[in-house]
Amino acid sequence: MVSKKKAPPHAWKPGQSGNPKGRPAGSGEVSKLRASIAARVPELLAAMMTRALDGDVGAARLLLERAIAPLKAAEPTQALSLPDSSLTDQGRAVLASVAAGQLAPGQGAALLGAIGTLARVAEFDELEARIAGLEAQSAKSKRET
Repeated sequence: MVSKKKAPPHAWKPGQSGNPKGRPAGSGEVSKLRASIAARVPELLAAMMTRALDGDVGAARLLLERAIAPLKAAEPTQALSLPDSSLTDQGRAVLASVAAGQLAPGQGAALLGAIGTLARVAEFDELEARIAGLEAQSAKSKRET
């Protein structure tokens, strides 16, 4: 028999501060530094822009990296017909397409991941059907007795 320990009378409740009269949020050195920088952001941006326009590649790069989202490589879509058989055969077909150069490796990896997820879903469906069958069989045998 396991007994639960009682919390001591001085224990803090969830969400309750252990030091309600402690240092207020935002009063530390880092917060003060951030506030002073935030007040001068327009000036800093203008100075950085001036340096970038005068040929400072580092300043230009920093501005561009922060202002424009980086381009992502995009693979063109590729039609692929998979065999209408087992998931293993479908996985082999994907690997064969990658090996033959018909499908990009990234797309092949994504398809194999999707096939693996489908296998797990199919496994859950099969287990659910088996459990339902066992429950039905158990209910039937209870009625017969």
